[in-house]
Amino acid sequence: MTVPTGPSTPPERKPSGPHKTVPVRHPGRWAASGVILVLVAMLVNTLFFSGVVRGGVEEGRFQWPIVWKYLFVTPVLKGIVVTLELTVVAMVVGIVLGVVLAVMRLSPNRLLSGSAWIYIWFFRGTPVLVQLTFWYVGITYLYPTLTLGIPFGPAFYTVNANSLVTTFIAAALGLSLNEGAYMAEIVRAGIISVDEGQTEAAQSLGMRKSQTLRRIVIPQAMRIIIPPTGNETISMLKTTSLVIVIAGADLFAATQNISNANYQIVPLLLVASLWYLFFTSVLTIGQFYVERHYARGSSRALPPTPLQRLRQDLFRIRPQPVPAVVEPTWLPGRERAP
Repeated sequence: MTVPTGPSTPPERKPSGPHKTVPVRHPGRWAASGVILVLVAMLVNTLFFSGVVRGGVEEGRFQWPIVWKYLFVTPVLKGIVVTLELTVVAMVVGIVLGVVLAVMRLSPNRLLSGSAWIYIWFFRGTPVLVQLTFWYVGITYLYPTLTLGIPFGPAFYTVNANSLVTTFIAAALGLSLNEGAYMAEIVRAGIISVDEGQTEAAQSLGMRKSQTLRRIVIPQAMRIIIPPTGNETISMLKTTSLVIVIAGADLFAATQNISNANYQIVPLLLVASLWYLFFTSVLTIGQFYVERHYARGSSRALPPTPLQRLRQDLFRIRPQPVPAVVEPTWLPGRERAP
């Protein structure tokens, strides 16, 4: 017969050292990074260091000295001004027209909603190049003289269509009316994204429909409207290059005129591309800050700015101090110190 003894004492455990953390391996990321670095190195070599023999003389493949020579010439700068003017006019008129058409589409009146639908259907269904040509050639062909007066009655003012519809006016009309159709769908999507309870609450407070739309619905819909509107603005900046078909004087037309005179086609194409990339980058930065402004209240943490991201990356690269390892004063199986 065994004699019962007291409670068994568990064996003492030796204090273990600090745990060793093994980072997760990502071989796919390293392989993709290596491929990207090789492609970037090849691109840099092609752009700046590779050469080609022309006329028995070896010169740079992209002829960057010629690009820098024509980057700030007067015709190119004048073309930039025309491009920016067309972009601003087309987007302002397109946004205003898009808001009006979107409200008409959502109207319970069948005549208003049907008229807006037909407008959007027509201008989205025909190419913008065809519309530009029509406004430049077709209007003067169909209506040689334009009159202002009472419908089906006497005319008070008559003007020659050729003198009124200039190249700039035709380009602005074609781009603006086409953009209005796309902006109408963008604004309509933003309006219907707002919960109907917001409208009902505003009506219960006695607000009119116009006040509800201006003060309640549109400010909340801006979070949906801003991103595609920024994309449309960037796209409009590049779409202005199509006015070359109606003898426009924009940036692309200016570079093409210079290349037709000196036969430096590729360097002048690079001049136009660099300017388009510059203004696209400026618009992209502006779109980011506008989106960040309207994101307030919808998310607890706003997206970091590029400067904040740079600071975060530098802080991660900086070596962090290793915390000192403090051994515990009590381990399981040991008596707690008094």
